Amino acid sequence: MNVNPATAPRVITVDGPAGSGKGTLARRLARHLGYAHLDTGKLYRAVGLGTLRSGGDPAAPADAVTAAKALDPGAIAGGSLEDPELTGDRAASAASKVAAIPEVREVLLSFQRDFAANPPGDAAGAVLDGRDTGTVVCPDAGAKFYVTARVEERADRRHKELLGRGETSIYARVLADMKERDVRDSTRAVAPLKPADDARTIDTSDLDADAVFAVALEHIASLS
Repeated sequence: MNVNPATAPRVITVDGPAGSGKGTLARRLARHLGYAHLDTGKLYRAVGLGTLRSGGDPAAPADAVTAAKALDPGAIAGGSLEDPELTGDRAASAASKVAAIPEVREVLLSFQRDFAANPPGDAAGAVLDGRDTGTVVCPDAGAKFYVTARVEERADRRHKELLGRGETSIYARVLADMKERDVRDSTRAVAPLKPADDARTIDTSDLDADAVFAVALEHIASLS
């Protein structure tokens, strides 16, 4: 299925729980359409890590807001969110602290919306993936996807990913953590994880990346 970038929606959102394959789909759609891609989940890690690297305290609103305002769309489009340190425990711990600061959330919400409205690098559009890009960040996006999979399958993917990176991983622990995170994300008071009313849901439990991509392209083509 071919999609004409000239008629494709200019903003595409891909939401879903951890391990569902939403990031893989979002990156592939962005490459195919020549769009800028933003992994919104990594923004909080980037802010937390940036705060630490500047000598600040991630729990201090002034320090965290300064780091949030320093985010550069061009650098992100160039791959700054692929920094290996962002996947580490140091960044994760700092991210949990900055994410609790309302002022940081406000700055990042504005950043995400501006990224979608004005994609860096003269890109023709933007693909955003995360937990609430279709419900909160870009509710007017032209195409929305909610990518999910059985929690056991998602835990297995995460377990294999960790082992592939040379990290220690126990499947049962990964599964328990993922179930806990699912409950936390779907029941939180602010921007809970849920599909947008007009999102195309794709269950990737029994689909490979090519099949998921084909389903997404078919849906986008139907909107053009």
